[in-house]
Amino acid sequence: MYSSIVKVTPVDGFSLVIVFEDGQTRVLDMRPFLDFGIFRRIKKAEDFNRVHVAFDTVEWDCGADLDPEFVMTKSIPV
Repeated sequence: MYSSIVKVTPVDGFSLVIVFEDGQTRVLDMRPFLDFGIFRRIKKAEDFNRVHVAFDTVEWDCGADLDPEFVMTKSIPV
């Protein structure tokens, strides 16, 4: 089981800095995913930057979301 996400911060270049409940901080480059499914809705910076934590996941206003397992496996430690 993966630790919950407690903070997310968008950064230039369509990346996210994500802090987990266990104290880990990781960076996730979202560019490879922006041409697929619901993630097409966050291809504009103003939409991408409306990211927030909902329960223990990363979520955008359009309904796109990322669970902690996906984030952990696709991100790199800071």
